[in-house]
Amino acid sequence: MGYRNANSVLPQHLLIAIQQYIDGECLYIPRKEEHRKLWGESTQSRQRLTERNHEIAARRRAGCPVTTLADDYFLSVKAVYKILSAMNNG
Repeated sequence: MGYRNANSVLPQHLLIAIQQYIDGECLYIPRKEEHRKLWGESTQSRQRLTERNHEIAARRRAGCPVTTLADDYFLSVKAVYKILSAMNNG
């Protein structure tokens, strides 16, 4: 996310109105709902987690203990069980 100078983007009357509420501070303007991206959509985070979860499920099916999976992936045992449950239901 980059910063843009409001003087070069907003009409003068709108800039003056905004300055009445927030003068000289940074202001975040959220994206329109139709332009929002889902979590992990602009990076490969979602894909990597999906691949990791498939790997965890495959190793569990091969007989790997849940405690070992938790240690190997730096997760809690409860988190591993949640991943396995989601993989079985999805």
